Amino acid sequence: MSQRMDHMQYMDGMEQIDSDIMDQVLRARESYDYNQYTAMDVNRVLKKDRINAEDFGILLSPAAQPFLETMAQKAQKLTREHFGNTVCMFTPLYIANYCENECVYCGFNCKNKIHRAKLTEEEMEREMKAIASTGLKELLILTGESRSQSPVDYIGTSVKIARKYFSTIGIEIYPLNSEEYRYLQQCGADFVSVYQETYNPEKYETQHLRGPKRVFPYRFHAQERALLGGMRGVAFGALLGLDDFRKDAFATGLHATLIQKKYPFAEISFSTPRLRPYINNEENNPKDVHETQLLQVILAYRLFLPYAGITISTRERAGFRDNIIGMAATKISAGVSVGVGGHEGEEKGDEQFEISDPRSVEEVYQMIYKKGLQPVFTDYVYASV
Repeated sequence: MSQRMDHMQYMDGMEQIDSDIMDQVLRARESYDYNQYTAMDVNRVLKKDRINAEDFGILLSPAAQPFLETMAQKAQKLTREHFGNTVCMFTPLYIANYCENECVYCGFNCKNKIHRAKLTEEEMEREMKAIASTGLKELLILTGESRSQSPVDYIGTSVKIARKYFSTIGIEIYPLNSEEYRYLQQCGADFVSVYQETYNPEKYETQHLRGPKRVFPYRFHAQERALLGGMRGVAFGALLGLDDFRKDAFATGLHATLIQKKYPFAEISFSTPRLRPYINNEENNPKDVHETQLLQVILAYRLFLPYAGITISTRERAGFRDNIIGMAATKISAGVSVGVGGHEGEEKGDEQFEISDPRSVEEVYQMIYKKGLQPVFTDYVYASV
């Protein structure tokens, strides 16, 4: 077998920026020993109004698990203070599922024999009109990671079409250089979501065998390049269960707060995906992350960064999603299709993973309303000039 490229070395064309944030995060992750903390440490942290990075690590530790009720009460109070009783609703739209990466845990793995497809401009328009007809005003545009099949101008076209129907547009695509992010921002994109999957470089290397995604530092610095390109918000996340979820959650939170300190204008948010079943995953054996542990991660994020948005996806079952909104999560997806298209007619290409909550926009809207919360379709209004 040919020797694989060094996962810490940039490929040609990948922009390198002057930033020490990755070094700070990796050092902190390496030294984070969550087994050293006790109930006394947790009690001390929960009495504080604001917590630091070490306190955050304490709240992610096994010692904090018996304190979830207290953490939930504090989290709900902070959520109401910073976000009121509103819950934002959105839906994702996969416009393509071609991928150039060989990631062992992903349904879009370039070696997987799945039905690949991409939407034409006309199909994008029909899909977006169908989504907009539900009342939603926020859209997340996704692709597989393939520059050849989903080039930047193709994604830009999708953003321009989306701007006709939606007031907030996020993109979850392959990492770009800062000028490419600037182009998509000028097309109308607001947010960029990039998930590091795992912050353990050694584990990362074993999970990303080939393709541009194999380059750990280029992916790590994507949020910073997006902000340099003018995006107003960036989202962070690790795929919980791929490696030690406590260490990865700790690194995710630290990454986000260091970006926030360096770019105070940036809107910061988290997603908390867990591994889900996907096509051709029979030999995959993830480190299970249970709902109680997922809840602990989400609550710790809220207590550490009270003003950060937290998204809860349809990877989770309806009951869990219903309980976490208002307590800590501020954004929820609805009417979800994770295949290519699927909002207007049949899906054109295969799904990336299986969802657990298939409810429609109206069903999720009614659930939020019945909980005494205010479902909102947008949190941002563009002014004409």
